[in-house]
Amino acid sequence: MIDATAVLETGGVEDLTASALLALARDQRIAEDMAAAQLLVTAARWADLHPPESIHSAAAFTVPGSEHEEPIAGEGAPLVAEFCLAELGGVLGVSTTAAKKLVGHALELRHRLPRLWALVQAGRVPAWRARLVAERTIHATPALTPDAAGFVDAQVAAVAGKVGPTQLDRLVAEAIKRFDLAEADPAADPEDGYLSVDPRHVTIHDEDVHFAGTIRLEAELDIADAVDLDRALAHGAATLKALGSQAPLGARRSAALGALARTQTALDLAGPDADREHLPAAREVVLHAHFDAGFSGEATVFGPTGWMEEGQRLVLLQQVRDWCADSRTKVTIKPVIDLNAQQFTPAYEVPDRIREQVVLRDRTCVFPWCTRPARGCDVDHVTEHDHDAAADGRPQPGPTATWNLACLCRFHHRLKTHTAWTYRMAEPGVFEWTSPHGHTYRRDQTGTSPIDPAEPPDPPGIPRPRRP
Repeated sequence: MIDATAVLETGGVEDLTASALLALARDQRIAEDMAAAQLLVTAARWADLHPPESIHSAAAFTVPGSEHEEPIAGEGAPLVAEFCLAELGGVLGVSTTAAKKLVGHALELRHRLPRLWALVQAGRVPAWRARLVAERTIHATPALTPDAAGFVDAQVAAVAGKVGPTQLDRLVAEAIKRFDLAEADPAADPEDGYLSVDPRHVTIHDEDVHFAGTIRLEAELDIADAVDLDRALAHGAATLKALGSQAPLGARRSAALGALARTQTALDLAGPDADREHLPAAREVVLHAHFDAGFSGEATVFGPTGWMEEGQRLVLLQQVRDWCADSRTKVTIKPVIDLNAQQFTPAYEVPDRIREQVVLRDRTCVFPWCTRPARGCDVDHVTEHDHDAAADGRPQPGPTATWNLACLCRFHHRLKTHTAWTYRMAEPGVFEWTSPHGHTYRRDQTGTSPIDPAEPPDPPGIPRPRRP
C-alpha cells in the first residue's frame, strides 16, 4: 500500500509510474470509503448523545416553537433532540437538512439494517450505496415495519449491497406485500405489492442550473400519459419548425413543453374567433429577477446577466426579453430599492418596505449553510426587541431597523430563540454566528465560512446525557 499522505507532502506524484498511480488512486478511494463509514458511526454516536431526554427541562413544557423530539429514521430507530442537528451540520459545512439526513441514514442502518451496517463498517459496501438503501427504507410508502426493513436488509446484504434503484424498489414492494403493509393503504393493489409503490413523479432539479439558464427535469409517467405527452411534444416541435424556428429538435421539444405549461392547449380550445386580449394571463408563476443597471445618456442600460431569487439561479437578460415578448405574460416592475439605505420604524412589526429591503439584501436564511429563500423566511430582530423599553423610558436595544433585522427560516428562527446559538451583524448583510459548543461562522452573500476551524474545548454548563 502506498502512503498517500507522504506522497502528497513530498510532491512525488509526478515521479510515480502508471501502475503506482493506479495503486495510489485505489488506496485513496479505500481511505475515502473508510472515512465515510466512520462518519456514519460518528453521526449515530452524536444522536446517542442527544436523545429526547437531553432536551433542557425548560423546553419540556408545551411552549410554541420550542425544541421537540425528531423521528428521522424508520420505526424502531431512536428519536433525537431536533436542535442538535444544526451543530453537527455546522462543523461538517453542510445545511441542517443535510445533517438530518446523515444522522437519519446512520440510525436507519445501525438499528433497522444491521447486516448492511456491518458490511459498511467492514469495508465491503461503500457508505454512499448503503445510504441509498436507507433513504428508500426510511421513506417507503406505506412505511416499513422493523420486520419488513429487516427483510430488505437481508436481501441487500446477500448481494453485498449491489442493487440498482429498480431492484431496490422491487425489494421494498415485495416487503410491503410479504408483511401485508399494503392493507394500510386503501389505494394499494393487494394482488401485487410492486404496484402499491407508485413510482410516478415529476422532479425539477432547480438546485442545478446551467449557465445558459436551463434546468433539468426528470419524470416517471403512466404509460398512456407518456405516450400522449410524447405526441404533444412532437406536434409542438413540428409546429415551431413550420413557423420558422431554426432550433434543433431537442430545443423545440423543450419549448413545446413550456408551451404546454402555459396552457397553450386552452388557447386552441378557445377557437379562432376568441377575444384573446381578455383571456387570463397564461403564466401564473411569479419570478423575481434582478439586474444591475446603469445610464447611457438618458437611457437605462441593463447588464447581460442577473439573478433570480427562486433557486438563486442565473438569468439572462435575453431570456427576460423573450418572456416579456409574450403578450399574455403579465410583467410587474417594482421601484429600485437602495440596499445601502438604513430604514427604521419605532414599532415592533416590520413594515413591507423594510421587509423587502432585508429580503433583497439577505437573499436566503442567514443561518450557516442554509439556502431557504429569504422571501419565505421570518424577519428576525438580531438583538431582541424590548417591548417595555418605551414605557420604562429606556432606549430600545433591539430596534426594528435595517441594521438589526435578518431573514431566518422558521426552523432556524426557533433554534436561535430557544437555544444557545447567538449571532450578530458585523456589517450590513454579514453575520457572525456562535454555536453552543463555541464554533463560529461567518455568513454573507457569498456563503458560509468557519471563522476559527480549530476545535474548541467543551463549553461549560452543557450536561452530558447518559448513553441510552
